[in-house]
Amino acid sequence: MSAADNHQIVVPTLLDVHKGNMAQMGHLLSRHDFKKVVLFFGTGLTDMLGKDVFDSLAASGIEVLVHREVADIDIDSVVDAAFQLPAQTEAVVGIGGGKALDAAKYTALLRKWPFISVPTSTSNDGFSSSNTSLTIHGRRISVHSKMPYGIIIDIDVIKNAPDCFIYSGVGDLVSKITAAEDWIFEENNGRTRVDDCALMIAKKAVNSFVRTDFGTIHDDLFIKELVDSLTMAGISMEIAGNSAPTSGSEHLISHALDRLSKKPQLHGVQVGVATYLMSLVQDHRYERVRKVLESTGFFDFAETTGMTIAEFDEAIDQAPEIKPMRYTYLHVAEYREKAHQILHEDPILNRVLH
Repeated sequence: MSAADNHQIVVPTLLDVHKGNMAQMGHLLSRHDFKKVVLFFGTGLTDMLGKDVFDSLAASGIEVLVHREVADIDIDSVVDAAFQLPAQTEAVVGIGGGKALDAAKYTALLRKWPFISVPTSTSNDGFSSSNTSLTIHGRRISVHSKMPYGIIIDIDVIKNAPDCFIYSGVGDLVSKITAAEDWIFEENNGRTRVDDCALMIAKKAVNSFVRTDFGTIHDDLFIKELVDSLTMAGISMEIAGNSAPTSGSEHLISHALDRLSKKPQLHGVQVGVATYLMSLVQDHRYERVRKVLESTGFFDFAETTGMTIAEFDEAIDQAPEIKPMRYTYLHVAEYREKAHQILHEDPILNRVLH
């Protein structure tokens, strides 16, 4: 493709975020002419949500060919199960958290069927992206998969999920502030070329959210803004063809923590703390980041998780090794030194981390 060619990207065709959507799934899918589907539920969610889903699909004349709960995301198991599904399947619906959505997404890719994403929490932007996390030879590996044809989100389900998942989503979304700055830094150092459209959408996603007035993190408006913004972030990755608009040095710290921590936390929780740290390192919008993480109660929650300064120190040093092909602030020795200094001197980080 020449430099003059335009993008050709895939974005969701069906996108519906409302209260009570789980009981409207049949209506939503029938609008798009789906009549035969397979359902992948997260562990325990068939009993919790299945009745509303099955009743809704039956009322719209949609046949459930197969339904199962997903506990194993080993790539060999996912591939084997995918090719045992009926050929007349018209869509794969994933309902749940990461594992159910990842297995459904990869199955849809293998069988060339549309994928319908129905997340039950907002712990990160994976529900709206083409990235899939599978276990390959015993390690969790992120692989490129398939953008959702549809995203259906029930606000009531999301806000009734444990608070840790909401806070994880907050942390993952706020990270777009530092990720964007890392991407610009990378271009300024001659290592890449920023995609202006992807950057604009990623910035709009986070700016819309951080300017939202809310009472608590369980407010309908807060949840809807969080979901909408995470969806936009997923689309920005599809435009860019990589994760750069939404994932920078703060994500590298989190991935390093996953490797070294005795008790890794939810990805977005680690990312949120790392975002605050990196906003100070970058000297970029740190007051906005701090305000959001304070006002939502994110910092108060993070303080209860047991994350430590020592682990963050080690993660800062390991971060460049996570993606050596990138060139974020943490790929530069002087900024790693600055990160260590801030980590030990900033009063908020010293309260949140032990």
